[in-house]
Amino acid sequence: MNTPLEALGDYRAELGETPVWCSRSQSLLWVDILQRRLLRYWPETQKFEQRQLDCLFSAVLLTEEEEQFLVVSQQGIMLYHYGVEHPSLDLMCEYPEDPDATRPNEAGIAPDGSLWFSTMDLNEKLPIGGWYRYTSGASEPEKMLDNVTIPNTLAWFEDIVWFADSAEQRFYCSTGDRIDPERMRSHSADDKTPDGSALTMRGELITARFGHGCLSRYQIAAGELKLQEDIALPVLQPSCCAFGGPQLNELFITSARKQLDEPGELDGAVLHAKTTATGVPERRFRL
Repeated sequence: MNTPLEALGDYRAELGETPVWCSRSQSLLWVDILQRRLLRYWPETQKFEQRQLDCLFSAVLLTEEEEQFLVVSQQGIMLYHYGVEHPSLDLMCEYPEDPDATRPNEAGIAPDGSLWFSTMDLNEKLPIGGWYRYTSGASEPEKMLDNVTIPNTLAWFEDIVWFADSAEQRFYCSTGDRIDPERMRSHSADDKTPDGSALTMRGELITARFGHGCLSRYQIAAGELKLQEDIALPVLQPSCCAFGGPQLNELFITSARKQLDEPGELDGAVLHAKTTATGVPERRFRL
């Protein structure tokens, strides 16, 4: 980072997650899962918007169509028409699990334009979650992996996908087109909880360390993760990060206030700083 970390605005999330940079509008989108809010910020004008949705959702992702976003929710995968006079949600497919037992968590768009998303135990204790893949027009998502507890991180590099289980403090990698349990490999997360991550053009995985108050920078090389450094943050529970800005050299970091008896001034904020790295552009769901 080559500028000081600053908070974007005054909003403090209970569970901020899944920041996504929209290059078309030069804006950042993210969610507050527990408050069921979609949040959006335009850095150039410092405009801020928040919208309340009726469903519990964990991610809002880009699609091929401008101002139409993919919503990964407990009711299903939905298409949200944002930039119209009367915004609406269209159901694309049903949620694949029991909403009384699990909720969606990590989500991202794969290189082929498909949606990957995960599910997890509502109480964050049991290994009853899974990883799914969904393509437009499919009647239901394809389940790729089960028996996961708190699935996080999605990053594709050199035809390999990287993901994590926060409860196990482990990273995993598999073939990039689908998670193959028989060819999946496990990597230590160096005794810190991995949450969401961002990827640089140089193959560096920048991972939020929930509960540890830092980011970790890993280098991906030949199918291995090599820890380079930990970067201290002024929040205890960073949850995810994303590169944005006109040059994709600005880092946005979401955080959470949940379960903190005495949250600090910045806990739950989105932090921002310019960096010496360049991020990978956000992919768009193929409609």
